[in-house]
Amino acid sequence: MLKEIQNCFHQDKVLYSKHAKTEMETEEFGIIREGEVLEAILKGKIINEYFDDTPYPSCLILGKTNKNRPLHIVSAYSAEEDMSIIITVYEPDPKKWIDFERRKT
Repeated sequence: MLKEIQNCFHQDKVLYSKHAKTEMETEEFGIIREGEVLEAILKGKIINEYFDDTPYPSCLILGKTNKNRPLHIVSAYSAEEDMSIIITVYEPDPKKWIDFERRKT
């Protein structure tokens, strides 16, 4: 799924949900710009998959911006429309994550 999502970013076939936009604008560690999301997606890796999500399966992607800012991006991919849907974006809190990949218990 990551390759399809990355291809959508290359082709400008990306839809940001209202929730994602709000989270990006109000992120506690500073505003997240669309360019940063692009950078993180292109360098990202899937750290969790949500196959049962509807209407499309989605995944949690960890990526870093060119300035090494870690971002978590939940994205779905619509094969019908060949479109990536960005569900949410946030900067993971290092106090809550191990290497930004696994939640601390």
